[in-house]
Amino acid sequence: MTYVTGFLTPVKSEDKARYVKSAQASWPLFQKYGALSQVETWGEDVPDGKLTSFPMAVKLEPGEVVVFSWVTWPDRATADACWAQMETDPGFAEMDMPFDGKRMMWGGFETIFQS
Repeated sequence: MTYVTGFLTPVKSEDKARYVKSAQASWPLFQKYGALSQVETWGEDVPDGKLTSFPMAVKLEPGEVVVFSWVTWPDRATADACWAQMETDPGFAEMDMPFDGKRMMWGGFETIFQS
């Protein structure tokens, strides 16, 4: 089964176009290292929670939107190899990152069911 790297991050509403442009620019880099797909989503129905929620997880501030995205890989080894190259590939260094990376969450997930 595939491996998925997921991301959750706050983005200022006014930076939506910049974020989309950045996401589009990142796809050829991920693809170069073996990614199968990339999905970027812009929060529309992301309620506040009492104990946990997406807004709480990223410490959402006024004027921001929660973005949820993921990259699909053939396996974990391919994903790990890409992340190892991020520090040395100039394409990643030149990326515009229109979000607060300190409040970004990410993780890798083994696919256990897919339809």
